[in-house]
Amino acid sequence: MKESYLWKIYTILIIALLCLPKFSYAHALSAAYTTINITDKQTELYFSIDTLSVIEGAGGDKNEDGTLSKEELKELEFRLQEWVEDGIVLEVDGKQQESKLKKVTLEQKGDQEMVTLQFIYPAFQVGQTVKLLDGIFYEGQNASSYNNFLAVKYGDQVSEAVLHGNNREWAMRLAETQQQQKPGDETAQEAPPSKQTNSSWASFLTLGMEHILTGYDHLLFLLALLIRKQTIKQYIATITAFTIAHSITLTLSVLGIVELPSKFVESIIALSICYVAIENIFRKEIKFRWLITFLFGLIHGLGFASILKEMNLPKSELAIALLNFNVGIELIQLLIVLILVPVLFKLQTIKKYRGFVNYGSAIIFVLGAIWLVQRLFS
Repeated sequence: MKESYLWKIYTILIIALLCLPKFSYAHALSAAYTTINITDKQTELYFSIDTLSVIEGAGGDKNEDGTLSKEELKELEFRLQEWVEDGIVLEVDGKQQESKLKKVTLEQKGDQEMVTLQFIYPAFQVGQTVKLLDGIFYEGQNASSYNNFLAVKYGDQVSEAVLHGNNREWAMRLAETQQQQKPGDETAQEAPPSKQTNSSWASFLTLGMEHILTGYDHLLFLLALLIRKQTIKQYIATITAFTIAHSITLTLSVLGIVELPSKFVESIIALSICYVAIENIFRKEIKFRWLITFLFGLIHGLGFASILKEMNLPKSELAIALLNFNVGIELIQLLIVLILVPVLFKLQTIKKYRGFVNYGSAIIFVLGAIWLVQRLFS
């Protein structure tokens, strides 16, 4: 019986590897990072976006290897500038500002290759309203997966936001900062703080929700944990262990206390999917699943943290971003469990349910194995 299932797994895996050599990665995310530095002399805007998004938006990959060489980027520079300037618009008091491209660089950001463009704008004045409008991938297949992580620095003030979906605008009225105030200037001291039209906490809450919904490997791991027949106490213990574990390492990683190579983390996440799938097929009884889930959950938490770490959030804003991002993840996870578990309890009354679990786990194993191979050898 076990041998027959093993051969079926091997067969499915071989067919999948032959037919799907370019099976997509679990995190299909088009990530951009915008940093705006506003000073009394000039305004600098840095826009970074992953090379795959550049290729999809502006082209330039002549040899079709999925990356951009320095030579390809040089030839693409004018078209790339037009593409970004058409999509990223900076306004002051409702008037679009003209930019000057200073330089274009190709750099490594985490485990992604990014293209960064530096633009120079004139100096902005106290009392003016600065607005950023993002139209990159506003429509099309990349619209739902595009996120622009925005950080604006103005004197001693820092503002962060996540622009995505239909929420593509950010605005702030510039007020006199403490650094600009002169001793004894009561008028300056009474100046109202800068006002923002983008809610940072809501942005990170939504980001957490979307991150787990597009994190197909995390969702597949969760499905693998739940489909095997268990008691309600076992389900509660398993989900609680996963929640606590990934919350711990998510926090430690974002704070910079725990650091592991991204390739290792993503590979272990794929391996966790394979392990639970195999356990579903070959173990007669499920015992101590909460413990295995806790150990693998620690690694999944490091995977969740990658997107926040790449934003380089200031410490003053880190706590609220981390809290809301984690709450977003937990809300979606809880919703999935509340929907899925009652359905599974109903299906578990079917006599052939065990066979469905075995075949479903075989498919889950194959997907996990494909991700594992990709991440180990990419």
